[in-house]
Amino acid sequence: MAQSELELEQAEQRMTDLRASGYAVSARYDRRKSRIVVDLNSGVQFAFPTQLAEGLSNASPESLADIEISPSGLGLHWPKLDADVYIPAILQGVFGSKTWMAQQLGAKRRTRAQRRQSVRFPRKRSARRTTTQVYRRLTSKSKRQTAGAP
Repeated sequence: MAQSELELEQAEQRMTDLRASGYAVSARYDRRKSRIVVDLNSGVQFAFPTQLAEGLSNASPESLADIEISPSGLGLHWPKLDADVYIPAILQGVFGSKTWMAQQLGAKRRTRAQRRQSVRFPRKRSARRTTTQVYRRLTSKSKRQTAGAP
């Protein structure tokens, strides 16, 4: 019990620290510019294009207009889209998950075979090469021997 109470206090302190740097007091969708506009308690206003945020890129204007602010003011939620955005992450330039952002930046998904042959397993890869080389040598010797036999 004491550990969970300590963790709860630490989490509340982290949230208080994050809120000190600013939290959302209002958010709206600007149809003309296709942007989400967020007003912070500090008086700062920022906007980002919907195409940049995961879950918002292909949404209808009606769905984008329905925005809820989390009770802490650190998140935005679109109930019709079941999409969420974390304000501190947006301010740092993080608009979605690592995988989604990599795809947006043009990274191609690797196949299962490519992942198996990745650099993370150099011993497996070298062992696989060695086994293949030995097999080829043995099979080529046996072919030569059978070819020279009467």
